[in-house]
Amino acid sequence: MPVFDFSDTPDMKKDPECTYTTFRSNESGASAEKPILLLDNQKQRWKHHSCGVFANQSKRTAFEFKEEKETVSADILQIDARFVSLIRWLGENHINVRLSGENRVDGYAVYRIREIAFGGGTKLSAEDGFLQFMIERLFASSAPAEEAEDEELAEAGDDMKLTSLQSITDFMTCAGRTLPDNIRLWARRNLAVARSHEVTPEERRHAQRALSIMTNIQWKSNYFESIDPQEARRILDEELYGMERVKQRIIETIIQINRTHTLPAYGLLLIGPAGTGKSQIAYAVARILKLPWTTLDMSSINDPEQLTGSSRIYSNAKPGIIMEAFSMAGESNLVFIINELDKAAAGKGNGNPADVLLTLLDNLGFTDNYIECTIPTVGVYPIATANDKSQISAPLMSRFAVIDIPDYTPEEKKIIFSKFALPKVLKRMGLHENECVVTEEALEAVIENFANTSGIRDLEQAAEHMAANALYQIEVNHVSEVVFDAEMVRALLA
Repeated sequence: MPVFDFSDTPDMKKDPECTYTTFRSNESGASAEKPILLLDNQKQRWKHHSCGVFANQSKRTAFEFKEEKETVSADILQIDARFVSLIRWLGENHINVRLSGENRVDGYAVYRIREIAFGGGTKLSAEDGFLQFMIERLFASSAPAEEAEDEELAEAGDDMKLTSLQSITDFMTCAGRTLPDNIRLWARRNLAVARSHEVTPEERRHAQRALSIMTNIQWKSNYFESIDPQEARRILDEELYGMERVKQRIIETIIQINRTHTLPAYGLLLIGPAGTGKSQIAYAVARILKLPWTTLDMSSINDPEQLTGSSRIYSNAKPGIIMEAFSMAGESNLVFIINELDKAAAGKGNGNPADVLLTLLDNLGFTDNYIECTIPTVGVYPIATANDKSQISAPLMSRFAVIDIPDYTPEEKKIIFSKFALPKVLKRMGLHENECVVTEEALEAVIENFANTSGIRDLEQAAEHMAANALYQIEVNHVSEVVFDAEMVRALLA
């Protein structure tokens, strides 16, 4: 759609004119076929690598090529809507850049923009990597819903990591339209507080810290690309033995995502005895979804404030664990692995941590007391684990699709020990299979030794113990191999 927000050219007094139209794109990168912008090349074919500056966008919508002896201008014909503010900012600050592009019938397709230092032009107000940081963030964002004017707040800054006020200001100038509306408005208010001399230094410090946290997070849309079910099944088979019903339920979730391109309304609640691989399932799902993951261990959370953060009225105020998880992930789409959900109601402070989880799981937005802004949670996929279903409140249970994880049978434990646990340990210790041999009777003895324990953690520890003992005998007693029989196993694991 056209943009008509620039004043007239320097030499002619006429109505504002815009030479380009914008197009909406959610591509995660650029190429000659899908460029960032298109320049007019009817009068002259431009070089693959061309240097120059974007003309001051309050006067012209063009790029000024620095040729050998002259400056030649070319109008911008089309531009990705996400990059409008960045191009304007580059032009207004007269920043020298090098374009990489290809001449097409319809124009010079620019798919890469890099900063260069020549001709006395202004340097970026951040480190040299700031421009590439901005471009990567814009590619990771969604096209703005509409062309809206951003308040111009450009000065000179000096920090690559978006911690200084100026780098945050420059970021908001260039990428503000791609942020969720409530975060964009929140950032403007906090910028005003951080710059104000009418508030205390403590208030300014808190506002700047909150801005740094929020602007360093990629606020993504809730659109999810399709996931290959066969690849998902391969990952599940690689991580888990058996558990066909569990795998089927996860694949069903993948099919649902592929149809709707959004996450399911309900997360997964994995309930079963300790050591049955609940956390391993959660990590496998995060891997399938190609999302960063974070863990919340409810057994160690005694006060809701640990999750929600503390108010800025305190000098030592800080965000809560949930907000810190977004910050560590660097994006708003992530998997929350909530361990020991059955311990969520055991708070010892003021309030119940389980009540805080409900706001996170409802996908209506989460509010951190320190950030003071509603955080979008539509891209959050919760996977919880628990040992005792009876200790979980009905409201929490209703937010999950419940999957019961059964304990392994003796036959399954044999296969897990011999085909997975022991080979994994041998490989890590640098032992060959023929150096540590476990007879069938020895295998029976291992399984019998842990007949009254659930899960496979004890089996993994037994494999570790046996492999270490074999390595000791090979290195100290100079034997070529160790063959474990039932008697040796019982003596070793006693």
